[in-house]
Amino acid sequence: MKDITIYITDRNGVTHTILAPTDMNMNLMEVVRSYELAEEGTIGVCGGMAMCASCQCYVESDHELPEMSHDEDLMLSEAFYVQDNSRLGCQLFISPSLEGLQVTLAPSDV
Repeated sequence: MKDITIYITDRNGVTHTILAPTDMNMNLMEVVRSYELAEEGTIGVCGGMAMCASCQCYVESDHELPEMSHDEDLMLSEAFYVQDNSRLGCQLFISPSLEGLQVTLAPSDV
């Protein structure tokens, strides 16, 4: 088992240093939920199906991320608070290549 370190800034501006497992097929949204970094019911509303954008985050580091899927791109085109570095946390799976990833949770529209 190998954990990686991820830096997540919550919606109150507090940055958390998180250890995330790479061997459990988790995505970033699930990590945020497991560490309770967002209020219940404000993140992962659709269960990680790229259908609600409640897990939108801003990628602050220069990591090379997997290409955005059509569904993710479509959802972000309809979401609020979208920036050039927006991604859906449910579409970013935890892997060793994300070591040191820095993200900020987008404001909640719930």
